This record gives sequence, structure tokens and C-alpha cells, in this order.
Amino acid sequence: MGLIADTHGLLRPEAKAFLQAADYIIHAGDIGDGAILDELRAISRVFAVRGNNDTGPWAEPLPETETLRLGAVGIYVIHDLAEIRIDPAALGVQVVVSGHSHKPSLERRHGVLFLNPGSAGPRRFKLPIALGELLLEGSSASARLVELPDRRLLAAM
Repeated sequence: MGLIADTHGLLRPEAKAFLQAADYIIHAGDIGDGAILDELRAISRVFAVRGNNDTGPWAEPLPETETLRLGAVGIYVIHDLAEIRIDPAALGVQVVVSGHSHKPSLERRHGVLFLNPGSAGPRRFKLPIALGELLLEGSSASARLVELPDRRLLAAM
């Protein structure tokens, strides 16, 4: 499963190439343009949430959060992790995907995998251009973060 966030209207060719093998794509907000979602939908099934910069008629149908169950794994998607209002473990969620900070991060807290794929759009400060991949096997989930364009592995768990 491909993870992307904070494209802010720019879907890089390297990001599209990385996502080609994905069965599903999660976009964790600040998409920037509905055309980005159309391009992603041409690759695979897309789950997307609205970020704080996603405004206008194209963004109105997007939810602020999304809860998915893929196989035996519960996934919760939110743009800004600071706005989470649930206890993921209590709801049977094994993975929380967020964006907003532009900083790729991957950590386990109380058995829940929290990950932010970073920003795949315009470079911000000295932060890397990055995406993520979520691997599901049975009821377990693992992930890796990858820096573009050279696909250098940033972290894996």
C-alpha cells in the first residue's frame, strides 16, 4: 500500500513511479488539487482525507478522517496528528497515518504503528521529499519510509 501526503498540488513523476505497484494508495491530506486524486486513481484505489489547505468545491466531499479495515488490519487516516480524538488501540486500529508536518516519521506506541510519509510535494525547508509503504500480512503491519528521488530508505519498522 502506498502512502503519500502534502503534495500541495505537485505530484512528482518519481512519486507516481513509486506508487505504481500499490494495491491501494492513502493520501493523508494537503492534496492541493483534485487533479492529483484523479492521477492517483488512475494507478490504484485511493483513500484520501482533507488537509487544512484543501479548500474549494473539489475538496468538500473529502472526509477529515477515514477509518479503513483492510483484511485484519484497522487503519485510521488523519491529516494533522495533533487533532486525533480517538484511542486507536481501543478501536482496534493497528495503524495511524497522518501528514501535515512534512517530516517523515515512523514509530510504535502502545502497539499502534504511527506513520507520516512526509511531504511528496514542493520541498519545504531542508526536509526530504518522501513517501511511505505499508505492508500488511495477516493481522500485522510494517512500514518503510522512502526518500525521493533516489529512493533512499529513511526508516523501516
